[in-house]
Amino acid sequence: MGLVADKIKDLQEREKKILGMGGEKALEKRRETGKLNARERLDLLFDKGTFREVDMFVTHRCTNFGMQDKEIAADGVVTGHGKIEGRVVFAYSQDFTSRAGSMGEMQAKKICKVMDMAMKAGAPVVGINDSGGARIQEGVDALSGYGEIFFRNASASGVIPQISAIMGPTAGGAVYSPAMTDWIFMVKDTSYMFITGPQVIKSVTGEEISFEELGGAMTHNEKSGVAQFACESDQDALERIRMLLSYLPSNNMEDPPFKETGDDPYRLAPELDTLIPDNPNQSYDIKTVITSIVDNGEYFEPHEYFAKNIVICFARLNGRVIGIIANQPNFLAGCLDINASDKATRFIRFCDAFNIPMLTIADVPGYLPGSDQEWNGIIRHGAKLLWCYSEATVPKLLLITRKDYGGSYLAMCSKHLGADMAFAWPSAQIAVMGAAGAANIIHAREIKGADDPVAKRAEKIEEYEALFSNPYCAANRGYVDAVIRPADTRARLVDALEALGSKREMRPAKKHGNIPV
Repeated sequence: MGLVADKIKDLQEREKKILGMGGEKALEKRRETGKLNARERLDLLFDKGTFREVDMFVTHRCTNFGMQDKEIAADGVVTGHGKIEGRVVFAYSQDFTSRAGSMGEMQAKKICKVMDMAMKAGAPVVGINDSGGARIQEGVDALSGYGEIFFRNASASGVIPQISAIMGPTAGGAVYSPAMTDWIFMVKDTSYMFITGPQVIKSVTGEEISFEELGGAMTHNEKSGVAQFACESDQDALERIRMLLSYLPSNNMEDPPFKETGDDPYRLAPELDTLIPDNPNQSYDIKTVITSIVDNGEYFEPHEYFAKNIVICFARLNGRVIGIIANQPNFLAGCLDINASDKATRFIRFCDAFNIPMLTIADVPGYLPGSDQEWNGIIRHGAKLLWCYSEATVPKLLLITRKDYGGSYLAMCSKHLGADMAFAWPSAQIAVMGAAGAANIIHAREIKGADDPVAKRAEKIEEYEALFSNPYCAANRGYVDAVIRPADTRARLVDALEALGSKREMRPAKKHGNIPV
């Protein structure tokens, strides 16, 4: 055997050892739990056979606590690039079988390198998190690694899409990198995120709580809003990441990918003509509107379990990607509250950063009243909606289906905050407030002094409704561009989106604004 052949054999043996990860025993234990290992996850994420690993041979250089004698395959993380639906994506996947995937100096350098590559290439980056946390033996070097990653998360924000998959424990400082990315996918029953774990909480406060209740997938999808997706398995999460990327551009200099959907752009939706109940206090499902107007009724919904009074989703109109923000009358009557404001704000800013036109569907009676909302800052949180709609320069469409009252009328992408085209159904009610409340204020003295106050009040409510509880007063002022038949909605939105395809809008030069966070 020649010298070159010997060297090739040596390379293959080294690769084989590293591909063995934490060893067969550790891999078997992982299989028994139903979890995929780090490399299997990357194989499923990328188009078959396209993943190319970088930094396979990187190893730690720690000598504390006997670490010089410890080998950690690929230093506990697999990094590289591949293709998803033919487009380049960078990724890293922590290997829990190798020293619990703990973060040390060299693992952090590998992650930082692949993030730097993604920025240079203008390609998305996916981080698969499954780690026991900082490698304590490396001390401040491990902390330094986290800081370097956080810095890159901030730098990449709004430049390339950043996606985090939580597929195991993620605790302490490790939770902040995912929190700084655009989207977080968690797996039910097997993934956790928390700053301090159940044991620490018990020792400090005496509270007893399980891992799942404290920081599991549904906790962060329903209660905290930290995560946007709760998945059934590793496989489900990876498939949904691929689906999300199908709606996103590779970077902020590109438009989202166009896709022929085969749906007639001028298809009528007659079911919408009878959707709005006669009783204004009766609810309906806003998702019926969404499925009726988007291509093939298909949409992709983040934050399905959080702040259900507002719906956010990606969809397509005649092949073009749009982001949809819609009040949900089926939950809290579609009122805006703190969580709904935060949920919509972040989605709007993401869409604006990545050139995704927005459709806002408004049916909102107002902001949710109550001392709890006021004390927790509904003014500050609600102001975010006003801010981000005003700041956004992508094409902005507005559809008003029913109620659109007061400050919440303004907050749901009104013309005054920059809606490029505003449409209203004949059932729309655009006013400062509902007719009953308005009549009570405007005609209080007249109603009180009437022989029949109940009849007088009903008369004044009817009078106010005739004047303002319709779309025509706003249309008379040009605040609504067209009052349309519900069945025609899809066609009008398709044409509006096409007309605004080359929209250009500038803002005053500045370093950045001071959003009321």
